[in-house]
Amino acid sequence: MEGEYSCSSSSSSSTTSLEKRKKRQQDHDHDDSQEKPYRGIRMRKWGKWVAEIREPNKRSRIWLGSYTTPVAAARAYDTAVFYLRGPSARLNFPELVFQEGQLHDMSSASIRKKATEVGAKVDAIQTALRSPSSQSKTGSRVNPDLNEYPDPENSDDN
Repeated sequence: MEGEYSCSSSSSSSTTSLEKRKKRQQDHDHDDSQEKPYRGIRMRKWGKWVAEIREPNKRSRIWLGSYTTPVAAARAYDTAVFYLRGPSARLNFPELVFQEGQLHDMSSASIRKKATEVGAKVDAIQTALRSPSSQSKTGSRVNPDLNEYPDPENSDDN
């Protein structure tokens, strides 16, 4: 009887601590859902959004960059997770998954490079769309071509 009591008390105390951990995690998840709109990103104190991802079967992380918009950070994360985990990866924007032939093993440096390229492009577009001065300059053009060099003859600085 004493053995049962000590066993049940230890299991009840572990159950209690397990319940506390679950409650803390649920509270933490609830808080994060308001601050963190996408998977794999977080917001710095000063307002920048950063993305990083853990390498499979390793403790190290791949730094994916710092961005002004959460969408850009999320797209950088999506690019990296797609190259790391393949088509079965859980993406923030599954409708924007790109088809680049077959996936092949890539180094973490090349994954970081591709992810930061995507994030930088999306960040530039998102920032341009938010800025009221750029909207008046671009007119009806919604998505600027980031690979196009500015034409000095058509600049507004003349």
